[in-house]
Amino acid sequence: GQLPTWLQGILLRNGPGMHTIGDSKYNHWFDGLALLHSFTFKNGEVYYRSKYLRSDTYNCNIEANRIVVSEFGTMAYPDPCKNIFAKAFSYLSHTIPEFTDNCLINIMKAGDDFYATGETNFIRKINPQTLETLEKVDYNKYVAVNLATSHPHYDSAGNVLNMGTSIVDKGRTKYVLFKIPSSVPEKEKKKSCFKHLEVVCSIPSHSLLHPSYYHSFGLTENYIIFIEQPFRLDIVKMATAYIRGVNWASCLAYSKDDKTWFHFIDRKTKKEVSTKFYTDALVFFHHINAYEEDGHIIFDLIAYTDNSLYDMFYLKNLGKDFEENTKLTSIPTCRRFVAPLQCDKDAEVGSNLVRLASTATAVKEKDGNIYCQPETLCEGIELPRINYDYNGKKYKYVFATEVQWSPVPTKIAKFNTQTKEMLHWGQDHCWPSEPVFVPSPDAKEEDDGVVLTCVVKSDPKEAPFLLVLDAKTFTELGRATVNVEMHMDLHGMFIPEQVVKKETE
Repeated sequence: GQLPTWLQGILLRNGPGMHTIGDSKYNHWFDGLALLHSFTFKNGEVYYRSKYLRSDTYNCNIEANRIVVSEFGTMAYPDPCKNIFAKAFSYLSHTIPEFTDNCLINIMKAGDDFYATGETNFIRKINPQTLETLEKVDYNKYVAVNLATSHPHYDSAGNVLNMGTSIVDKGRTKYVLFKIPSSVPEKEKKKSCFKHLEVVCSIPSHSLLHPSYYHSFGLTENYIIFIEQPFRLDIVKMATAYIRGVNWASCLAYSKDDKTWFHFIDRKTKKEVSTKFYTDALVFFHHINAYEEDGHIIFDLIAYTDNSLYDMFYLKNLGKDFEENTKLTSIPTCRRFVAPLQCDKDAEVGSNLVRLASTATAVKEKDGNIYCQPETLCEGIELPRINYDYNGKKYKYVFATEVQWSPVPTKIAKFNTQTKEMLHWGQDHCWPSEPVFVPSPDAKEEDDGVVLTCVVKSDPKEAPFLLVLDAKTFTELGRATVNVEMHMDLHGMFIPEQVVKKETE
């Protein structure tokens, strides 16, 4: 096929790549050692490169020729690498052992630099062109967090907004929202932007010893949206996991009879909206987008009714019969919630406060809390991406992978949230990754551009390829076949050529 002449830059992807070291194997697919890979678009041609992230975790494991650093689903014993993995038990103020720097989930841009990210307090700077691993950054040196999301947001000035959980503070568990500036003052050019990191606000956890697990958060023009779901970490269990010989993942529990709380933080005042909004128990990983309309916050996410998704990725379930063994017990559902912020104080108890054209409801209760029920937009999509120029704004399109009977994607989809129409791309025995939308330079409409996805084939003898689709019509423009074993990855980003140039200068 042919690639658009304007498509110049690097698609950078990250995901678990090595699951066996010597005679030892990880238990879970999300534990594998991070493998970065990139597709560079230059004058109508595509160049491929991949490289393991040379984290301290990677180096220790390779040197010992076995797994010596614990990951979320795999506890390692005994641990000669004491500098990475501190003793796993002590007082509650130090319960959290030092985590891995195997940053295998996503790529983040901070200032002019790029980082591989996971969900611990460590991120690793990388060179986006050579995929070389550079210095390790510990968020904890700049803000008291032990865990952080790998789905940050970027505001119009290029600042990074992210969230982390602070467990260390004498049992006062809280969620911390922080901002990393896009640039530092001229006279401090040598300093990193992390030195100027600021805490925007913090939200106390509903339960001190059971903070909510979260993988992403939402953003509108004026608000930050944090959802506290009843899928929680048990800190006491985590603190004793090492002694008990179990992995940290076993310390996660879902309480299906509990509430899911919505927190809205005003970006100007940095204060939380005082009205309490909640919905029924749910488990979710990915926010899609959020925006404001006529005094309402509208936010879309992909939710489940149980936590079976994580369990499916234990490697014992991903053998040759995994199509039989891994049936989702809860299909991912794209849900739209509507929270009326400017609701009438005198509204009757039991009345629906939503004043927009949506089947989502928000019902006032006796105690003043507001109980929200979503509108279901569609089912069976995951790993959602949007045109990020529309982040926090009213939008139409979601680009996502399509999952049917199993958690492994079989197609990619374009979903119109307004008309509910869906376009698909899929071929037999093809497993596509998260689709990344790249806008065309002269884009007039939200879907002017291309969608990029890496596709792995069921038959290892068949070469994987990068697929380029016209984002409007979902027709194939071209594919670049790569004659290597490509891994299924998780997340990534497209770096336009002008940004890459700036980085190399």
